[in-house]
Amino acid sequence: MNDLDQLYQQVILDHAKARNGSPLQEAAPGHRHGESHQHNPICGDQIKVRVELGENGNLDTISWEGEGCSISMASASVLADLATGLSREDFLDKLNVFREMMRSRGTMVPDEDILEDAAAFVGVSKFPARVKCAMLSWVAAEAALLAAQ
Repeated sequence: MNDLDQLYQQVILDHAKARNGSPLQEAAPGHRHGESHQHNPICGDQIKVRVELGENGNLDTISWEGEGCSISMASASVLADLATGLSREDFLDKLNVFREMMRSRGTMVPDEDILEDAAAFVGVSKFPARVKCAMLSWVAAEAALLAAQ
C-alpha cells in the first residue's frame, strides 16, 4: 500500500469514528427539509439522512443516523462535512463527481479540490460490492433534497 492509499484509509477510519452530522437533528420550525431512508440489502447497512434548507435554498444542515460498515458510516460523515452550506447546484455537482469516481473502478484520479475528504473513497471504487456502501448516504441526501422542494 502506498502512502496515499494509507492516508485515504486513515481518512475513512477517522470519519467512521467521528460520525460528523450524526445524530439526526430535527428541522427548525418553518424550514424546508426532506429526509430519506436508504438500505443496502446486500450487507444490511441503512441510513436516514435529513437535509434542511435555509431561506437562500442552501443546504444549511445535513444530519443522519445509521448503522453499517465503516465505509458507509465514514461516507455519511464526509458528506455532512462537505455538503453543509452548499447550494443545491453545488451539492449536485459534487454528487455527480463522487458518483463518477465511484463508478470508475479505481481508474479516476479524484480532484481533491472538489471532493475534499470524499476523494479517499477512490480505493473503494475498485470493489464493486462496496460501492453501494459508499454511495448510500449520498443517494439518501439526493432523495432528501428532492423531497425538500
